[in-house]
Amino acid sequence: MKIGINLLLWSGDVTDEKFLPLLGRLKEMGFDGVELPIFDMQPKKFAALGRRLDDLGLARTAVTVRNINDNPIGADPKSRAAAVQNSKLALECCQASGATHLVGPLYAALGVFSGEGPTADEWRWGVETMSAIADHAETYKVTLGLEFLNRFEIYLLNTAADATRFVRDVNKPRCKMMYDTFHANIEEKNISVAIETCAPELAHVHISENDRSTPGKGQVNWTETFATLKKIHYDGWLTIEAFGLALKELAAATKIWRRMYVDEETLAREGLAFIKRSWNDAA
Repeated sequence: MKIGINLLLWSGDVTDEKFLPLLGRLKEMGFDGVELPIFDMQPKKFAALGRRLDDLGLARTAVTVRNINDNPIGADPKSRAAAVQNSKLALECCQASGATHLVGPLYAALGVFSGEGPTADEWRWGVETMSAIADHAETYKVTLGLEFLNRFEIYLLNTAADATRFVRDVNKPRCKMMYDTFHANIEEKNISVAIETCAPELAHVHISENDRSTPGKGQVNWTETFATLKKIHYDGWLTIEAFGLALKELAAATKIWRRMYVDEETLAREGLAFIKRSWNDAA
């Protein structure tokens, strides 16, 4: 089991050299790695960042999203083709940086709604698109972690069971799913059942409080969450995902209107200590 932190807490573009001192401090805190936002998809920039992270001894995963113009379940074939191409470029950035996983809602456009639930065609288009992306993931030796989101952010996959069924329909070795405690806190009726259901396909976990702030200071059922992860012998990443006001575009997208912690580095330090303590205490 490894503990990481998503750098979206600070920026959407962490290839900027001004973030290098922060990376060193995260290493000193005791993090095993960081999660890199991949939005500005320039492999050369990520290769340079990867070399710096190697020097620091920080491992890495990565996260990205799809939008309306590259929607993997869009009715327009051009949109689906763009999803494959942009995901391939993100995978190239992963390889350049040394990221082992690319996670997020890669299967559908974030925040784009039809006004109805998913159709059979949308499910089929999603499976076909992700199958092509998974083939590229195999080429780049990067594991995909498809993240189910709550109903207010996406409508194709909202539960661990949804994501598990989708991944099994894609049926590619590099296509797995991830579990996020924030979304599960909204959508799941039984945390233990949800985690046990997705266990065979689970490749990544986001540790995210119900209000997106410091893990352990909200209402997520952490005792049950950590106990069940131990029960299924999960040994992958536990990555803190928290959001704040540092990035205006992300604050607007995640509806963060008020400061909910002292500062970002205090959140990181306290979240890391909470995960270590909770994991050690879990039955």
